[in-house]
Amino acid sequence: MENSNFLLVYLSVLLVLLGVAAFFVLRQVLRTRRIETTLSRLQNKLTKEKGTAQEYYELGSLLLDKKLYTQAALYLQQALKNLSTEEEAENAAIVYNALGFTYFAQEQYDLAIRHYKDALKIAPNYVTALNNLGHSYEQKQLTTQALEAYEAALKHEPNNPTAKRRAESLRKRVVTTSQ
Repeated sequence: MENSNFLLVYLSVLLVLLGVAAFFVLRQVLRTRRIETTLSRLQNKLTKEKGTAQEYYELGSLLLDKKLYTQAALYLQQALKNLSTEEEAENAAIVYNALGFTYFAQEQYDLAIRHYKDALKIAPNYVTALNNLGHSYEQKQLTTQALEAYEAALKHEPNNPTAKRRAESLRKRVVTTSQ
């Protein structure tokens, strides 16, 4: 009797765990399928006809997620070319930041910095671009400029965890090297 209760509990726990695992696997498969369908649809459309800035940006972002940086950069540049004047103020900063990230991922830090700065010309309080700019400066060993970028991010968003952590680390480095 006791043995059969133990087996029943064991089997129940095993079925629950398998059910949870199946749910997460199925969810991931559906998400991947949706992304691949969108990617395929956009690629087909944009190779046949001219698209909107939003479509180029969306395709560039999907390619970024897939780590296809060279292709992503081409579509993000097309998105910039197709922005209308109304959209430019709102969306150009986001596209420039994505383009900067594309070059950063390819270790082309000077190009990344240029695009992050372009994003900040349009939206000076864009904290993500400030953090990305700081990270690019860090990769180029430009500690002072990196610290300035992180501190600017903290002015706009005082509780930003990335800027806080990186600024503290850089302040320690600057204090250590100046002593």
